[in-house]
Amino acid sequence: MIAYVTVGVDDMARAKRFYTAFLPALDFELEEGPEGLSFALPVDPGQSPVLPDFYVKPTFDGGPASAGNGSMVAFEAQTQQQVRDLHAAALAAGGSDEGPPGFRANYGANFYVGYLRDPQGNKIALFSSNPNEPGRDD
Repeated sequence: MIAYVTVGVDDMARAKRFYTAFLPALDFELEEGPEGLSFALPVDPGQSPVLPDFYVKPTFDGGPASAGNGSMVAFEAQTQQQVRDLHAAALAAGGSDEGPPGFRANYGANFYVGYLRDPQGNKIALFSSNPNEPGRDD
């Protein structure tokens, strides 16, 4: 089980604008601190945390942040419409398009995904594989 994912950024204000454009809609709650941004799913009292948490932080060594070549963080949406809406919100909040929402031939018939880069260049996927929605026509 993955416990948390961290991405490094140089401009926390731009990162906050980007990530708060879609993560709260996926039920992630934001905690801000001197170390950066922490996003976690809510936990009922007495329950175990829902993992993974997602952290947006300045680099530990103080050097410039850089996006990992081949790294990507994916967030699951409930519906295809939510993928489209959140992709658009993230673009409006300073992200860049890495592939518009839609089906991809390389994935399952119900895997609907849109790709983005945050302002730092980290690759983000928003996807839904809801079996109650129409799938790709093969």
